[in-house]
Amino acid sequence: MSVLSGSKRQAAIAFILITAALDIVAMGIVIPVLPQLIEEFAGSNANAGWYNGIFVALWALMQFVCSPIVGSLSDRYGRRPVILLSTIGLAADYVLMALAPNLWWLAVGRIIAGITSSSFTTAFAYMADITPPEGRARAYGLIGAAFSGGFVLGPLIGGFVGEISPRAPFWLAAAMSGLAFIYGLVVLPESLAPAKRMAFSWKRANPFGAMVLLRSHHELFGLALVNFLLHFAHHVFSAVFVLYAGYRYGWGAWQVGLLLALVGVLDMAVQGLLVGPMVKRFGDRAVMVFGLFGGAIGIACMGLAPDWISFTLAMLPNALWGLAMPTIQSLMTRHVSESEQGQLQGANMSLASIAGVLSPLFFGWVYSQSVWEGAPRWLSGLSLLIAAGVLLGAAVLGWWVARQAGRFESVQRSAETA
Repeated sequence: MSVLSGSKRQAAIAFILITAALDIVAMGIVIPVLPQLIEEFAGSNANAGWYNGIFVALWALMQFVCSPIVGSLSDRYGRRPVILLSTIGLAADYVLMALAPNLWWLAVGRIIAGITSSSFTTAFAYMADITPPEGRARAYGLIGAAFSGGFVLGPLIGGFVGEISPRAPFWLAAAMSGLAFIYGLVVLPESLAPAKRMAFSWKRANPFGAMVLLRSHHELFGLALVNFLLHFAHHVFSAVFVLYAGYRYGWGAWQVGLLLALVGVLDMAVQGLLVGPMVKRFGDRAVMVFGLFGGAIGIACMGLAPDWISFTLAMLPNALWGLAMPTIQSLMTRHVSESEQGQLQGANMSLASIAGVLSPLFFGWVYSQSVWEGAPRWLSGLSLLIAAGVLLGAAVLGWWVARQAGRFESVQRSAETA
């Protein structure tokens, strides 16, 4: 663990949390207006839907390719320069999209956004550098809470500013990312000592090479599979949530927006307030498994809810899967060295990117097959029920991995005391 003085460590943690929130707010600000800008260039709503799908795929592809590269660069040159370069690069990207004269320039902007957003891997690695293993779940929970807060505020701000002009939110997003860069330039210390850095290697930095690291330890590999299943299930929200709520309960955009804001607030509460005390009381593994089971129950209740009240109440157990994300991350960091934290986070982000490409396609197809004319209305929740099954599988796998790891550690302790 990096040795920083108390004041420097607190300043560094504050920067990571504030910058994470600012970056997510900046990303969320453009969500309400980007499709409008695409439609302006594409000429029709139908063409805009197609191009928007391509842009989402481009972003995810860049995340998949570049996350291990960015993580490995931070292992070689330190976390600070990578975080700062990514932050100022994101600001420049929003300026580019604000000025974009056609779809080609917007596509370039989404590619750059995918690359610069890969700096999130370095933020997680930075937190691992400055936090002892027993405190990492709480630290990652705070980052998750910052992300959730950004997702709540971003679209709300973007929708309001977008009334001025479809391009105004891009300028505001650029200003916020530029502010984060200046803030980091002043307060952010380096967390990775030169003696603990690792030489850059394309063998480790490509997404497939980075994933080799995930097979270096049996628990690490099992947790990686759990993490993939978690992200795969989570993308059911981006794929069908809005369509399902409108079809099943007749909700409009403002009602869906309010519920998504509630989801964000609940996620903030779970990750920001519950993770630390629960891990301290029950341990990382138990909290991870509990969160996965709770999330599976919640999303199953969403898919079966007969009315909007039941659907809304199902958000409460669903929010529990916020306990799993930081605890999985915390457990994984314990199985790699300090010089491999960036590579680990890059590999995790690549797995999440694969899930981000495959999951919406799968759940979108399932939803389309469950709402044919004359189909029973309850069948429209099939995609949510499948997602609940995936999450339940992740919970069972997480329980098995945790049990095996616990047995192995017990044997080790017995051998050491013998």
